[in-house]
Amino acid sequence: MTEYSFSAPRAGANDVSVRPASLSTILGRIEEAVEAETHGLKTDRGFDLQSSNARKSRYLYELTRAMKGVGEAEFLAEHRDGLRRLREALASNEAAIRAHLDAVNEVATLMSNAIRHAEADGTYSAGEFGWGR
Repeated sequence: MTEYSFSAPRAGANDVSVRPASLSTILGRIEEAVEAETHGLKTDRGFDLQSSNARKSRYLYELTRAMKGVGEAEFLAEHRDGLRRLREALASNEAAIRAHLDAVNEVATLMSNAIRHAEADGTYSAGEFGWGR
């Protein structure tokens, strides 16, 4: 486990040129995390979504830190291919998440209907009082 020091910042610690990792590396990590999540959602019933979200949040934090002092035009020009790949990975991930949520919603609807049907023995239904006609 990494130990953190709360001592005074080292020389250059606030210098923008000192970055935790290159932007390309961070974009690659985010892309890998998104692809791993997509694969996990599609293939692993016990996939740990909470860990995956924590990993993506950590990488986005790294990206935010690394972006300090970098112009948007410069970033887009240098990382166009990486951003395109990430956008494609995110689209695939979104489709997998939507399919997963649709399946959860369908199961919840089936369970709700089954419970409603099991509880309804007809004793207090509207049809018994002539209201359902």
